[in-house]
Amino acid sequence: MSKKTDNNALLKDVRFQTMRGSGPGGQHRNKVETAVRAIHIPTGITVIATEHRSQHRNKQLALERLQNRLNERNKKRKPRIKTRPNRSSIEKRLEKKRQRSEKKRQRQRTAFSN
Repeated sequence: MSKKTDNNALLKDVRFQTMRGSGPGGQHRNKVETAVRAIHIPTGITVIATEHRSQHRNKQLALERLQNRLNERNKKRKPRIKTRPNRSSIEKRLEKKRQRSEKKRQRQRTAFSN
């Protein structure tokens, strides 16, 4: 599937909104609605592009971002492989616990000391 047909299929499910971009830029930035918000209707994913002075370029950028988000969403995640600690690591951990408990037990006061 080519990129052009892929974008045409995506355009059917996308709603665009235009708005004024914020930030520096003076009169052109404040009067012209160049910022574009693309909303993918089936998933509800929203992306915004405000970088360029051209609404057309911002629309293309928003479509690219939306396509990237959808690709990330559809990516197959590798299942986690459950692991267990090996016998030697379990024995080491238990030995350290025994040593720590012995050290704490020796700190306690005896019945004879006062």
